[in-house]
Amino acid sequence: MGRLVGVDLARALAVFGMYVVHVGPPLSTTDGVASWVRYMADGHSSVLFATLAGFSLMLIAGRREPKTGLAGRQAKARIAIRAFVLLALGTVMAMEYGGVIILGFYGVYFLLALPLVRLRARTLAIIAAALALVTPQLSFALSPLLTQQVQQSINAYDPLHRLSDVGVLDLLFTGFYPTITWIPFLIAGMALARLDLSQTAVQWRLAALGAALTVAAYGMSLLLAGKDALRSTAEDGPSSGGSGSMPLDSGSLEPHIPASSLFTAGPHSGTTFDIIGSVGVAIFMIVGATVAMDRLPRLRRLANPVVAVGTMSLTAYVGHFVVQSWLSELGVGPGTEQSWVPLLMFILGAIVFAAVWSRFFRRGPLEYLLNAATKPAKYIR
Repeated sequence: MGRLVGVDLARALAVFGMYVVHVGPPLSTTDGVASWVRYMADGHSSVLFATLAGFSLMLIAGRREPKTGLAGRQAKARIAIRAFVLLALGTVMAMEYGGVIILGFYGVYFLLALPLVRLRARTLAIIAAALALVTPQLSFALSPLLTQQVQQSINAYDPLHRLSDVGVLDLLFTGFYPTITWIPFLIAGMALARLDLSQTAVQWRLAALGAALTVAAYGMSLLLAGKDALRSTAEDGPSSGGSGSMPLDSGSLEPHIPASSLFTAGPHSGTTFDIIGSVGVAIFMIVGATVAMDRLPRLRRLANPVVAVGTMSLTAYVGHFVVQSWLSELGVGPGTEQSWVPLLMFILGAIVFAAVWSRFFRRGPLEYLLNAATKPAKYIR
């Protein structure tokens, strides 16, 4: 089966969105079109990344038809190995660079999604919708129980927390990408993977669905919560701008959160409206990229270098942390917070690297290592 070029393009756009958040100017220092770009990247890029991670998971498990028997068991083993590798890589990166790295959370998502890999698109969509409706309220109900004292008691026995300050509680409930409210994105991506995105009728239905979810969720949030419903946490300062990682104190569970916050839909708010609206944006982006690559051959040729970034998104994501750290050691970091030049240089660097590498190798460097790590799965019987 050939590569899904539109999905690779969407994955590249998600990577660039993460660059915007990590390297670009904070939302509080931008206005006009720049402010809109920064706002759309904040939260939505990581959601698109998570949705596409669910899509990628199904490429292993059998996209249109789930693998069964021996092939199915080996596919599940490959997913489990990837999950542990991502968890380990995220922990190591958090130890090295500080903050919260999304890769460790992906590892947990993958493990929890293993029992679902054989389900049909409709069933997966229903599960994702049910979780979007229930988990934010569950998270809100748990927040008074997970007091600082309780968290400290649990973290004292958590080896992951001792290593990187990102422990099991963070991964499941209190982190920047908590599994409790982020697993719907992965499952939504799994449902998308079950569909034939090359069919025009499917593309139209998904585009309509994405638009409807976006308008309904954000519209209802504005109606219920007022003008600040879509406010981003980045408006109060750089949520991660220039750091390359999310701050540790940005967990979704905090004490004494007012119930009215459940009506908001700002990036990383973790509410039902945020989840549904963000899934709508992700679906629209994936379908839009797919249609563009299928219907516009000239654009497809021009976009090849960008698409190459999407084929090695793990390398592109991890690489920008490495480059940022290297530049900081040389004393030539991102520069002024108001400048977009460092961001453009990171994007251009990723495109050039991916374009050159892809001419000689089928996979990116880290993608090759990750694939090699899953080889033992073939011994499953």
